[in-house]
Amino acid sequence: MTAIGYRTVGEDGFTIFYREAGTPGAPKLLLLHGFPSASHMFRDLIPLLADRFHIVAPDLPGFGKSDAPPRATFEQLADAIDRFTDSIGFDRYAIYVFDYGAPTGFRLAVRHPDRITAIISQNGNAYEEGLSDGWNPIRAYWQDASPANREALRAFLKPETTIWQYTHGVADATRVSPDGYGLDNFYLSRPGADEQQLDLFGDYKSNVALYPVFQQYFRTHRPPLLAVWGKNDPFFLPPGAEAFKRDIPDAVVSFLDTGHFALETHAVEIAAAIRDFLPR
Repeated sequence: MTAIGYRTVGEDGFTIFYREAGTPGAPKLLLLHGFPSASHMFRDLIPLLADRFHIVAPDLPGFGKSDAPPRATFEQLADAIDRFTDSIGFDRYAIYVFDYGAPTGFRLAVRHPDRITAIISQNGNAYEEGLSDGWNPIRAYWQDASPANREALRAFLKPETTIWQYTHGVADATRVSPDGYGLDNFYLSRPGADEQQLDLFGDYKSNVALYPVFQQYFRTHRPPLLAVWGKNDPFFLPPGAEAFKRDIPDAVVSFLDTGHFALETHAVEIAAAIRDFLPR
């Protein structure tokens, strides 16, 4: 059995919830989740890696059990996680980024390239060719932030949409536990959660604007990078994974026959890939 601690760290009245496992002094690994999830998405992965790494998985601000900022932006998410890593003494670490965790983690890497020992990107995009047509309603909101375009995005927040995100592209949907999407839908139903998520949909254009900055970081610093990708993801396409090799020729790119939430069906395979990729 792996001992996992469930902790909080607060600063100026703002609390970040996080999961922690492994031995302090072991190589550090920071796990950053995506929409609409929280650190619980790593519940199967953490026990598979805790014997080798000191693992920390925070809930991003406004997600899971972490406090929500008054108005959410990705820069605010990165600021909060930057302060969080300082608070817990994560001075050099590898990052595992997924979905929203990618622009959050890549911002940290640009700010502190000396702190990042490696990157694992699981459907964590940094290239425009990785964005599917599923982003078109959100793109429309970027171009015209009208009430009608904002209202149209509420379809992404419906319980059935969350379930679809978990099961789309999965060969055997019976392998997808209802615990994950059930908890996500609970978090999405909380007062004010819908408005924060709509704000983040609108602000995602700031991430796309930073793609050239992220790519320059990749070219300049050449961090060891593993892209392990659910190839049937309806939002982040395989070309987004392959594009990493354009800037980091030695990047390792691997595809899994699953969807967006690849850990729901392939945690064992992803853990094995990480163990092979990261040095002891």
